[in-house]
Formats: sequence, structure tokens, C-alpha cells
Amino acid sequence: MSLKSIALRDFVIVREMDLDLSQGFTVLTGETGAGKSILIDALQLVLGARSDAGVVREGAGRCEISAEFDNAARLAPWLEQAGLEPGETLLLRRTIDAQGKSRAWINGSAVTATQLRDIASQLVDIHGQHAWQSLTRPEAVRGLLDSYANVATETLSLRWQEWRLARKTLAQAQGAQDSLQRDRERLAWQIGEVGKLAPDAHEWEELNAQHGRLSNIQALRDAVQTAVDALQEADDNATTLLGRAINALQNQEHIEPEFKALAELLNTALAQMEDAAHSLRGYARHAELEPQRLAELDERLAQWVSLARRYKRPPAELPELLASWQSELEALDKAADLVQLEKKESQAKAAYLEEAGQVSGLRSQSAPQLAKAVTRAMQGLGMQGGRFEVALTPLEQPAQHGLEQAEFLVAGHSGSTPRPVAKVASGGELSRIALAIAVTTSQLGQAQTLIFDEVDSGVGGAVAETVGRLMRQLGQDRQVLAVTHLPQVAAFADHHLVVAKRTENGTTLSTVDQMNDAQRVAEIARMLGGERMSGATLAHAREMLGNASKTASIDPS
Repeated sequence: MSLKSIALRDFVIVREMDLDLSQGFTVLTGETGAGKSILIDALQLVLGARSDAGVVREGAGRCEISAEFDNAARLAPWLEQAGLEPGETLLLRRTIDAQGKSRAWINGSAVTATQLRDIASQLVDIHGQHAWQSLTRPEAVRGLLDSYANVATETLSLRWQEWRLARKTLAQAQGAQDSLQRDRERLAWQIGEVGKLAPDAHEWEELNAQHGRLSNIQALRDAVQTAVDALQEADDNATTLLGRAINALQNQEHIEPEFKALAELLNTALAQMEDAAHSLRGYARHAELEPQRLAELDERLAQWVSLARRYKRPPAELPELLASWQSELEALDKAADLVQLEKKESQAKAAYLEEAGQVSGLRSQSAPQLAKAVTRAMQGLGMQGGRFEVALTPLEQPAQHGLEQAEFLVAGHSGSTPRPVAKVASGGELSRIALAIAVTTSQLGQAQTLIFDEVDSGVGGAVAETVGRLMRQLGQDRQVLAVTHLPQVAAFADHHLVVAKRTENGTTLSTVDQMNDAQRVAEIARMLGGERMSGATLAHAREMLGNASKTASIDPS
């Protein structure tokens, strides 16, 4: 998938810009200070780069950036996992207000800047004008080599974390044996004391319920007898009175049929009242005074309360407290088992070293292949006889990324000894090396769009022409967008955009225009000779464009 269009509103010195982009190789040119890198900066922001209020055009309340990519079907799984709506195209949109507050959307759904960054690597690969600086950072060098070697380090990192945790646990256990033993003895004593009580999870509630009944048994018996008297045993008891009411209704039901239903209803109530009286008599027979059982409950409750006070917990929490102590003691027993911990540490180390060995093997196989490919690319970039090497140096101690450190070495010309890239003095050489690596590794990523932001800085002449040919070659199967100041590079582009500044009502604004054939000749001539174009520079520009059009691609070898 490639970048289909980009739109800017109130961004830096751009009031409004809608730009459609094409496949192949596109260059952006313009005078110094015209803002050639504005599009690159905007694209980085919409891909999740850190934002601030400084990108909002002066006088505007906020800026807005949109980027649309075509053929988004490949990203459907990522979008669905993120809860976003997939579509035929992918639309990224971001706004930043004058206070620096940022908001972002993907296909119309709100997302975070982190989500934008997650998807960015699958969309665009940006090589900046200072790309050579990353070649001095060990992690960047290792990342390039691993990408070239198709090395996935996720498992290696996981094994490292597991080994580090096992080492830490073992070291802590070895250094805390005395403390562990004291803690184990304390917990064992506490568990033994509360364990004698053997508190059940629901026993406290049951004890209180039983104690409440037994301590009030006489009041309960009196209540039962009062109820039975009222229902059946008193002179004017409810049973007698209810029977009298039923007989009165039944005697008259031959006159008033409605009385029959009412009498049946009272008969049901009479039956329920007799059942209740029967149950009350049964309760009275079993509700006996049990002083011994009451004393046992008093003693049991006292034990609960005493332990609860000692450990400053509510009595109902004693079962949970005992369980937590037992779990803690079990964990301490495991922590004190040095033999088992040493075994786990040894197993974790072996698993890490096995994975690290496989990664080292892949790196060792790919390092000379990458060196050869970059060396070949250097020959066409004005560094004939130059040599590129990938040095793998064993680390004194294993690390999360493996057993070795990777470093790029370069010899600028034949006969010189390869030295670390960071020690190469020439800025031009550094830029060309970075470009050679970018060209060599450009096919590694998933991104279909490659952007080169003045990576040709410090080169010129025939080398610049080679850079143009290389980028045109890349544009045959990828979308390539390059910001350049070199006419030799611009001449090889399939599409040419020019960035210009103008003043409107005292405000400086930036615009981007697509060049037709005649305009392109004029722009190449300007790049060759400045603002004063002569017939010679125009002729030279036509010649450069004509020669470039005859060359569709080039093999760096």
C-alpha cells in the first residue's frame, strides 16, 4: 500500500494544501528555506511523532493533517484487533491546537498517538538527512543486521527476562536465608496457634446464631406458649372463633351462594392455623434449656475473640488470615529451597543460551552478506575501492539482545583499513554510506512508501546521478518520495513537485505544485544555475532530463 494523498490545514507556514501522490519516484525541490521538508514533518506527525503547539500556523486555532493510503486490506487484521473499521483505503487524521493538545483518528475512529506509531512502520519508511547518525548507535546497527538476517528477537528477549528473574530470585533467597528462617518460624507459630482453633469459614456466624438462641431459650418458649394459647388453648382461642365464623357462613350459603367461597377461604386459613400450632408445639418439645451447650459456645466464642484481638482482626476474618499465613509459609518454603531455585536458574540460562546461539548463528551468516551488498552499492556512489564490514564482537556478559555487539566498519577507498563509522571524518562519505545501506535494506521493511529527506547531502556530480538512478530503480516496485537539492537526482524522478514561498498580506505561506514538462525544465535549470536562467542552463536541463528518461534503471554492481 502506498501514500495516495496528504492534506494540510494551518500547518507551520501552510494555510491549505491538498496533494495527490503517485507511484514511482517523486522528488520535492525548491529554494533554500521554502519548506521542502514540511511535508515530511507533517507526515511524521500524522504517523504518531511527538507534537507541540509550534506546528500550528501563527494566528490559527489548530492545524490538521490527513494522510490517505490505498490498498489497506493487508492491515485489516491489525485494524480489527484494535477495534477499528477496515476499508478499501486507510485514512489517518491528526489535529494539534494552539495549546499543544493533540487528537488523532484512523478511518474516522479516535485513536492514540501510540496506535499511530504502531501502524507507522507498516506504512512509511523515512530516511532523514542525518540518517548516518543512527549508524553509530549499537542498537540501530543491530536492528539493521537483524532485519537483514530475518532474525526475530522476541523469544530471545523473553528467555533473557526469564533468566534474569530466576537469577534475581535465587540471589534474593541466598542473601535472605536468615531472614527467611525467622519469617518461617514466626508464621509456623502463628499458624499453629490459630490452627488449634481450626476456624471454619462460616463458623463465627453459626456460633453467634446458636448462642443467641440458647441464651434466650426461655423467652422463645414463652413466646411459643403464648402463640399456642392464642391459637387453640385459651377460652376464646382463634381456632374456636374461626370455626364459629365458618359455621355461620355455611348455615346461610343456601341463601347467599357467595358465602360458600368465603367459608372455603376461612377453612383454608383454619387448616394453616392448625399446622402452625402443630409446628409450635413441636418447637416447644425440642426447645430445652442446655446450660452445658451454652457454656461450650461461650468458651468457643471467647477463643475466637481472644485470637482476633491478638492479631487485630475482626473474628470473622480469622479463617482468611489463617489461609493467607499458610500460603505465605508455602511461598517462603519455596524461596528457601535453594536446590530447586538453582535448578530453575540453570534451566532458564540454558534456554537463553540456546536461543542466543541460534540468533548468533544467523547474524554470523548474514553479516558478510550485508557487508558485500553495501560494498557493492558504495562503488556507484563515488567510493570506488571502498569496503564495508559488519563486525561482531562477543560481549563480556550476555545481554537481552544476545551474545555479541554489532558495529559497522568502513574503508572509504582501496587500501585503507576499515574503521568504525563514527570515526569516518567526511560528512559526504557518511551520507553516501547511509544511502548505500538504505538502498540495500530498503526491501526489508513492510512499508511500501520510502521517503528520503536530503540523504544526498554532501554528494554531487556523477555520484549524484547515481543516487538519482538508484532512487528511480527503487521506485519501480515501491513508492519513493525524495527531498533533494540536486538537479542530477531530480532529473530521474517520475514526478516532480516544487515547494515555494510567497507573501500574502504580510504573511509568509508555503505551496507545493506539480510540475509539467516545461516547468520541470525551468526548475532543473534553476537548480543548476540559480534564479538567472540562461539558454545554456535551460539546454543543460533538457539534456539531463532527456538522458535520465533513457535510463529506466541501473544495477549498482
